[in-house]
Amino acid sequence: MCCKDENKQLEARYQAWEEANKVSRLPRVTTSAGIEIKPLYTALDAAGNCAEQVGLPGEYPFTRGVHPLMHRSKVWTMRQYSGYSTAKESNERNKFFFQQGVTGLSVAFDLPTQMGYDSDNPDVEDEVGRVGVAVDTLADMELLFDGLPLDRISTSFTINAITPIILAMYVAVGEKQGVAPEKLTGTVQNDILKEYFARGAYIFPLRPSMKMVGDTFEFCSQKMPKFVPLSVCGYHIRESGADAVQEIAYAFCNAAAYIENAVQRGLDIDSFAPRISFNLAAHMDLFEEVAKFRAARRLWAKLLKERFGAKDPRSWKFLYFAGTGGSTYTAQQPDNNIIRGTLETLAIVLGGCQALTVNTKDEGHAIPTAEAGLTALRTQQIIALESGVANTVDPLGGSWYVESMTGAMEREMVKVMEDIESKGGMIKCIENGYVQRNILKNALQIQRDIETGKKPLIGVNTLTMEEAPPVNLHQWNSEHGREQQMRLQQVKENRDEARVQKALSGLKEAAVSQENIMEATLAAVKAYATVGEMTAVLKEVYGTFREPLDLF
Repeated sequence: MCCKDENKQLEARYQAWEEANKVSRLPRVTTSAGIEIKPLYTALDAAGNCAEQVGLPGEYPFTRGVHPLMHRSKVWTMRQYSGYSTAKESNERNKFFFQQGVTGLSVAFDLPTQMGYDSDNPDVEDEVGRVGVAVDTLADMELLFDGLPLDRISTSFTINAITPIILAMYVAVGEKQGVAPEKLTGTVQNDILKEYFARGAYIFPLRPSMKMVGDTFEFCSQKMPKFVPLSVCGYHIRESGADAVQEIAYAFCNAAAYIENAVQRGLDIDSFAPRISFNLAAHMDLFEEVAKFRAARRLWAKLLKERFGAKDPRSWKFLYFAGTGGSTYTAQQPDNNIIRGTLETLAIVLGGCQALTVNTKDEGHAIPTAEAGLTALRTQQIIALESGVANTVDPLGGSWYVESMTGAMEREMVKVMEDIESKGGMIKCIENGYVQRNILKNALQIQRDIETGKKPLIGVNTLTMEEAPPVNLHQWNSEHGREQQMRLQQVKENRDEARVQKALSGLKEAAVSQENIMEATLAAVKAYATVGEMTAVLKEVYGTFREPLDLF
């Protein structure tokens, strides 16, 4: 590839080829983000990606990978997103996956837990354990990880609004297993900003929520050097309707807000930036997705080095976990989802991931069965061990198409980020609904394209067929909800109530005084205060958030 000298002969030949094949008459084709796709790419299209831009893996700007040998030296962490019903049932499922080769757990909480409600709250009793595991007290967390060695396994928690509570519970469980906080590995998502415009699992107003994120940054920097205090979640942004460019750009704007918040608290950027990770999605345009991951890696390195002044090369590395896109899966012809998951998994691996999870074929109907989860796990294991794609680093690097698309994706990401900055930054754009409007418009267009057939979706708007609904689906058992409520009642009856009230008072004092709430939260957790009790204290101090109503 030549970066500086235009190949005039090639340019003339290409123009002649275009004319001879009437390329100008072809219909316009774009990626999901609207980037035009040419019918043919040559060395001219990748001319802007010079050697210093593409570089070598393990070297700035990390376009080709954050580690020198990538998957050739160590395959990615294989996670399986799992959690349902009670801690006992989820523990059994997690042990099964652990025995089948999972190298990292990824915990799904039920909606009451995510929103800070206890299982005995009558407003949420029909949601207890329905789409994730119910966790009310430290007793549930102890049971969830019973028999799972926390010194040998990494755990990712999809939790945001009540991150300090869940993180404190994990620390307490580790201590009970004899694993000190500094030895725990894993991740809390902790990306509260995206909840306000992409998912809705928020509780408190933005600014107190940002303060709580800073508290966890500070705590992990001091006490948990191997634990990731933030996984910026482009996945939920994408699944709510954003395109591939918006997914990364908005995630980076969120990350910038968290970094600025931490630096304002006096934290040195190199003390926490190396442990910021990202949780991203892969949809069905394989080459766009590979280019997205490569562009994000390069842009992140530039941002951390040039904008934020990070000195440690580890701070420049874009570390990401990715999952196949659940919104691309269909309820119709669910076996087709295995194929979709395989292609999206391949895109994630070719893009240079550090960890991966695969959605299951039945998720268009219900949360996964163990059987479907095993098939999803085997998907990435077969790709890792049988396909050969892990044998060399960045195997699509140097492709004229992929290098050109990588450059185009990076430029478009920068445009979206500059647009947000010009309007006052991410927090302001969330508070006034600007980001929400952009994503909703894109989501609406995607739905229109499916309904009109412009976007083909096999089994939905093309190649449809008469079919019976799947038989083997996960069934929510309301009895498990009642069991959870009884367990919670037992914990309340057996705990030291005076210790609980003292700990809750300490949590309130810490919140009112604007201290870091992590130590007070840990004390409350160890006293077996409930998620609902701790959340109620924080609501009393911080208040709650209300969505802007004028989104359109």
